[in-house]
Amino acid sequence: MTSTAAKAGRKEWIALTVLLLPLLLVSMDMGVLYFALPFISEDLEPTAPQQLWMMDIYGFLLAGLLITMGALGDRIGRRRLLLIGAAAFGTASVAAAFANSPEMLIATRALLGVAGATLMPSTLALIRNLFHDPAQRRTAIAIWTAALTAGATLGPVAGGLLLDHFWWGSAFLLNVPAMVLLLAVGPFLLPEFKDAAAGRLDLVGAGLSLVSVLAVIYGIKETAAEGVTPLYLASIVVGLVVGYLFVRRQRTVADPLIDLALFRNRAFSASIAVNVIAAVALMGSALFNTQYMQLVLGMRPLTAALWSLTVMPGITVALTVSGILAKKVRPGFLICGGLLLSVAGFVVMSQARPGTPLVVVLVGAGLVAAGVLIATTLTAEMVLTSAPPEQAGAAGATSETGSELGGALGIAVLGSVADAVYGRDMRDATFDGVPADAVHAANDTLAAASATAGRVSGGAGEHLLDTARDAFTHGMQYATLGGAVLLTLAALGATWLLREVPVPEQAEQADPTEQAERVEGTTIVKATEGATVVPTRVAEAVGSR
Repeated sequence: MTSTAAKAGRKEWIALTVLLLPLLLVSMDMGVLYFALPFISEDLEPTAPQQLWMMDIYGFLLAGLLITMGALGDRIGRRRLLLIGAAAFGTASVAAAFANSPEMLIATRALLGVAGATLMPSTLALIRNLFHDPAQRRTAIAIWTAALTAGATLGPVAGGLLLDHFWWGSAFLLNVPAMVLLLAVGPFLLPEFKDAAAGRLDLVGAGLSLVSVLAVIYGIKETAAEGVTPLYLASIVVGLVVGYLFVRRQRTVADPLIDLALFRNRAFSASIAVNVIAAVALMGSALFNTQYMQLVLGMRPLTAALWSLTVMPGITVALTVSGILAKKVRPGFLICGGLLLSVAGFVVMSQARPGTPLVVVLVGAGLVAAGVLIATTLTAEMVLTSAPPEQAGAAGATSETGSELGGALGIAVLGSVADAVYGRDMRDATFDGVPADAVHAANDTLAAASATAGRVSGGAGEHLLDTARDAFTHGMQYATLGGAVLLTLAALGATWLLREVPVPEQAEQADPTEQAERVEGTTIVKATEGATVVPTRVAEAVGSR
């Protein structure tokens, strides 16, 4: 008996479009504050620590609550959690736009992070409820992945355009119309799904998960920004210890947030690992690409953001080709190909020097992004289909948490390599006519060197800036080549671990029993071999693929 998945129709594709709205805005909100911060600082006059909390609290809480919110959606209903999150996100956006004190803005940014954590796993899990045909599901996930990346790219552009014409609060009000639209049409377009057999939410486990992720990401980010200190190392260690306690609890508690047995599935565990490494590559590439355009080539932030959009057509072509190949080629080999494409991008970026044409860096960054998106589209599908339908929210949230950790590691590890080379080159150079305190400041970062050079008159300032730019691209060369080595090892590992995972269409046809969970509203009905199966739009195949 062969398994034939129902094809999605127009309603499902419209529903996917609706799901992309919160996803775009959650990812945009991570970068939009960078443009608004100077205007906020002038208006609200925050202290330096308050500025840091304005920037970081959103991402910290978003990452720390993903697993909890994914598990919560599986219990109370993914659509219900999505709509609750949308209402909270819209409300917090209005409050942030009209914040009249630093404390109020920090609090509303925290609420935005909590609400954002409800949106991301719900959108990915609902894709599994909407699309049951493997090819259509893979296309939907590719669109979901591209939207997440596009939001991060469009955030600075949208923020820059709004702030050119309106006050800083307009950057937050951008969220409101999309959330209102989601609340209006979501109940009619999106299916509901919840696990009727799920137990109570493990609040102790949720607390352990939050503390672990927050402590690790905080330690990594601060180490990348300010260097290694006992405080930041202690934060990472505490996070790892609490993470160990979280894992131990999930093994013994009656109703765990995430079933650790999933990690015994090679497709699931390897996909999580690939997501972490892919995020390292993507964030490292974005870090160097942005700094190169702004600090080496001297572009304004908005101009650099607009130039970054020029790689999107090439990424679209790459994703389209990989989607066609995915119908015939095993995912392990395609993931390997995507990661090797990113390796090629890092090698191209390593050739950049102060006088190198911009196209070289853009091509390199485009190849890195295209390869990462090819790989993560396939891993997202394997994460969803490796987990039972009732655990799809928690499984997707685990994958997203890995990506958040990978992003922090990308900035910390690759950024530290580049900073070490930059600092060494600057200390070895001599700067006649430049005050010692100015040289000391310029030794830290290229941004500091650019600011310092502007205060040094004559050719000495130009020499300082030219040397700093050479040192930066030298450090960028080492870091991108290091990233290429890391991705090469990941590509080989993915090929080995995932070599037996079949093409999804072949897996569907090879399944001799139909063990489907069919969801109507919030009621789950199981159909097994020999039973009469009533066609339904939301049929969901169960088991590992």
